[in-house]
Amino acid sequence: MKLLIIEDEVELAAVLHRGLSNEGSTVTLATDGNTGIELACSVVFDFILLDVNLPDRNGFEVCKTLRDAGVITPIIMVTARDDVADRIRGLKSGADDYLSKPFAFDELLARMDAVQRRVERPLSTPVQPDGSITVADLHFDPRTMTLTRSGNPVQLTVKEMGVLRLLMESPGSVISRSEILRSVWGIEDDPLTNIVEVYLSRLRRKLNALGPPIVENVRGFGYRLIT
Repeated sequence: MKLLIIEDEVELAAVLHRGLSNEGSTVTLATDGNTGIELACSVVFDFILLDVNLPDRNGFEVCKTLRDAGVITPIIMVTARDDVADRIRGLKSGADDYLSKPFAFDELLARMDAVQRRVERPLSTPVQPDGSITVADLHFDPRTMTLTRSGNPVQLTVKEMGVLRLLMESPGSVISRSEILRSVWGIEDDPLTNIVEVYLSRLRRKLNALGPPIVENVRGFGYRLIT
């Protein structure tokens, strides 16, 4: 996952950079609003963490500028300002969530996960009128429950097919572990089960045997189909 942190507080920026990098993310840091805007408008990020109190312009302005420019990347505002008026202003400027300092790193990860689940799926889908789905070199036909990669058949179990179909319906989007459990197994998130990890490991192994890796494990968030 590619993250952009727009934060001028050096110590906090370093902590966030280290923690999110350890979670497997690629992190880019901007220490002022204008640099953050330039980066966010020129590079596609999966998430933006935005401080309100920046040296050149406040985070509310930065957020609104990004939204006006058509940037749809999820944004969480991070700030020491915790009054209701600021929260409302942040959300109205286009932020997806608002996190007050100080905060626990686990809370940040949880909020990022929650925002990711709320993000609206793309309006365009790879689903064809006949119900078949084609993404990159993968083709799934639900009528015959068959999958091919580059024309080669891939033997999958019903559950493996269910997981892959969920990923193929939203290529490039991160599908959380809890959503996979709910959609494929019909159960709520259970931290004690590793069934998702087991099935994804098998699925990736079968797909990788016929081509380059196409299912990415976004650590701490979920899985997505690389397009």
